[in-house]
Amino acid sequence: MELYRKARDAGLIREGDTAVILYDLDRLEARFLGLCEAFGAQARHAVAIKANPLPPVLAFLAGLGAFAEAASLPELHLALEAGFSPGRIVFDSPAKTVEELRLAVTLGIALNADNLDELARLAAVASELGIAPRAGLRLNPQVGLGRIRATSVAGGYSKFGVPLEQRQAIVGAFRRYPWLTDLHVHIGSQGCPLELLVAGVGAVYDLAGEIDAACGGRLQRLDIGGGLPVAYRETDAPPTPAAYVAALKARCPGILSGRLEVVTEFGRYLHAPCAVAASSVEYVKRQKGHRTAVIHLGADMFVRECYNPRDWPHKVRLLGPAGRDKPGRPGLWHLAGPLCFSGDFPIFRARLPEVAPGDVVVIEDVGAYTLAMWSRYNSRQMPRVIGARGGRFAVLRERETPRDLIRFWLGPQPPSAGQ
Repeated sequence: MELYRKARDAGLIREGDTAVILYDLDRLEARFLGLCEAFGAQARHAVAIKANPLPPVLAFLAGLGAFAEAASLPELHLALEAGFSPGRIVFDSPAKTVEELRLAVTLGIALNADNLDELARLAAVASELGIAPRAGLRLNPQVGLGRIRATSVAGGYSKFGVPLEQRQAIVGAFRRYPWLTDLHVHIGSQGCPLELLVAGVGAVYDLAGEIDAACGGRLQRLDIGGGLPVAYRETDAPPTPAAYVAALKARCPGILSGRLEVVTEFGRYLHAPCAVAASSVEYVKRQKGHRTAVIHLGADMFVRECYNPRDWPHKVRLLGPAGRDKPGRPGLWHLAGPLCFSGDFPIFRARLPEVAPGDVVVIEDVGAYTLAMWSRYNSRQMPRVIGARGGRFAVLRERETPRDLIRFWLGPQPPSAGQ
């Protein structure tokens, strides 16, 4: 793995770094620019912060002209801190408080209401502040579920959005609130085929026509969410952004004509292939029918992979201590994480050459929904994160120390007496 070897040779991987994350910013830039090229100038691409909330990565994307999609109040603040102007942030939390709505309206941040009651709450906030909000309404297109139920949100029932079957109430909300100008839809992530993504967007696009007819052409923005899958397996052949755009244009003529501003919210597609995780092998254990390599990353970083390995596989490689691919005939190895529970296997039955302590296991495609889902179980230290850009390396986030973990669990301390 060239990226690991070069970072090691540059001194960015120290003896005490039992695990590191390596992020290829050049590749991230290429994927973002590829989205821009496929969708054209009339689309805006809001990166899903939940996929990768590292501030230096967010700042890098802000510098490329990206928008940001925040799904919580702290994510909203992460976006602002990273340099996204309020006009380039979309706020999508399904549980926005009055205070959060007030902040978004005051700053001029676009938000998508998750339900009709939230619209009523937003109307009260807008009246109180005397500011017309930039707002959309999230719809559930009810077109069906993808292969992974936990990441599919467009079935007959979903915790998100207003069901499309409530058509009359949706149109009525647009009649009632003159500041309601946008529509939002998201079908799911990774397990959703292209046909399902297009069907969901198409169903909402059709309703947009009805709303425009009823409200005098008031709609301004159609937020189509994310959902483009990536290739975790060698056999995966996910659709390209160009294929997605072609299918959207065929189903929704005029969607990218400029009549509506189109917003996307890609997270996994942008980030996943742009990072690898590398861990040293601490121990090798053998028993009848099983060979196990104990590494320093487990369900603390690979939560979904450990609990649902069928849906979240990863390609893996083995390097020798010098950072070069290790030769040898592949065999089956279990990669066991460091956590104290029996399901802590990031990869079960990986095909690797003979593994020895001191070797390095490299797990690919970890740029999205891995470090972002870091677990505090066993209070393991979050590893050093290294970024590569134009052949140069920089630390994006330092490895945590035991003192950092103590501070985390202590939390903010109350002021002492007399302060």
